[in-house]
Amino acid sequence: MLIHAVLVAHIIVVGYWLGSDLVINSTFRYVSRTASLPVAERDRLLDHVLDVDQHVRYALVLQLWLGTTLGALYGYLPGGARLAWIATLLGLAWLALVEATHRLRKRPVGNALGRLDRGLRYLAITVLAVIAVGALYGYWSITGWLAVKLALLAAVMASGLGIRFELVRYFRVWGSIRTTGSTDDLERQLRGRYASSTAFLVLLWLFVATIVAVSIIKPG
Repeated sequence: MLIHAVLVAHIIVVGYWLGSDLVINSTFRYVSRTASLPVAERDRLLDHVLDVDQHVRYALVLQLWLGTTLGALYGYLPGGARLAWIATLLGLAWLALVEATHRLRKRPVGNALGRLDRGLRYLAITVLAVIAVGALYGYWSITGWLAVKLALLAAVMASGLGIRFELVRYFRVWGSIRTTGSTDDLERQLRGRYASSTAFLVLLWLFVATIVAVSIIKPG
C-alpha cells in the first residue's frame, strides 16, 4: 500500500512541477515584454514569481526523494527500506533548507544558505552521473533503463542550474531598470535573458518527458 502511495505522489509531482514552471514562465514573459507597465508593478510581479519559484525547487527535491524511495522499495536500488528512510530524512532536510533559503534570501545568511543549496545540487548531479555511467559500464548491478533515467535526471538538474544562472543575469538587468529607469537597450537585454532562460526550460522539460517515456517503456 505504501509503495503505491509513493508512486502516485511521484507522478503527481511531475504535474505540480510543470504547472509551477508554466506560471513562472508566463509571468516572466509578461514582465519582460511589457515595458509600458510601471516599474513598481513589474517589480511586484517579479517578487511574486520568486514565491512561485519555490514550488519548482520543492518539486525537484521531492522527485529525488520519492524516486529514490521507489527505487529502493521496488528493489531496483540496493538498501531496501533502510535506503528509503535515509532518502526521506535527507529529503525533509533539503526541503527545510530550500524553505529557509527563500525566507532569508534578503539577509546575508540567505546567500550562504543559497550557496549550500547549489552545492547540494552539484553533488546530486555528480552522484547521479557517476551511478548512471558506472551502471551502464557494468560496475554495479543497476538495470540499464534506470541508469539512463538517472543520467537524464542529472541532465534535468544541470538544465535547472542553467536557468538559475540566466536568471541571475536577468535580475542584474532588472536591477539597472529599477535603479536608472527603462531604456530600449535594457529592455532588449531583459528580453534576451528571458529567451535564454526559456531555452534552458524547454531543454529541461524535454529531459523530463524522456524520463517519463523511459519509466513507462523500461527499454531493455
